[in-house]
Amino acid sequence: MVREGSPAKRAAIGRAALKVFLAEGYARAGVDAIAAEAGVSKRTVYDYYGGKEQLFLSTIAETRAGHEKGFEELLDETLDNPADLEDALFRFGQAFATALSRSEERTAIVRLMIAEAGHFPDLLKDRPTRTALADRLAALHERGLLDVPDPVEAAEFLGLLVTGPIQGRSWYGAVRVGQDEIDHLVRRGVRIFLSAYGK
Repeated sequence: MVREGSPAKRAAIGRAALKVFLAEGYARAGVDAIAAEAGVSKRTVYDYYGGKEQLFLSTIAETRAGHEKGFEELLDETLDNPADLEDALFRFGQAFATALSRSEERTAIVRLMIAEAGHFPDLLKDRPTRTALADRLAALHERGLLDVPDPVEAAEFLGLLVTGPIQGRSWYGAVRVGQDEIDHLVRRGVRIFLSAYGK
């Protein structure tokens, strides 16, 4: 039976699991290695998570939840009540694209999720960040600042326009892209988005 146990110990196991899964992938990662990294016994890992599969899924979910919280905060800071829509979209895109291209953890998690999607297809089903962005774009539509009859589609296009070129040029984080280049590509992406959805 899985138990809740100590929050500090659970957090230590989660951090250790993330490190080992990112380094080794799901198949090669061992519970022994995770337990050693966390400084707990193998039995404790099983007591807290039940098994390797549940530990993997929980670790990915908890890590993504942290990223999603940061994304919501970015939306609050940039798109909640913009005085200048183009500038607000640029600031959103700049921060988002920079974070994606510079965060080794985010890049590694994306690679891990893609690699393991065949065994865990549900990993790629939920897109909470796209939904959150779609909600903001719908609100801007209601205010008459954008024309987005399909906010989910618009959110997908905006995400691709502000991050796609940087992801491509950085080979998904393998090569560093300078901030001036990021800013230039994001600015172009925002202007293309506004040419399609602006009023």
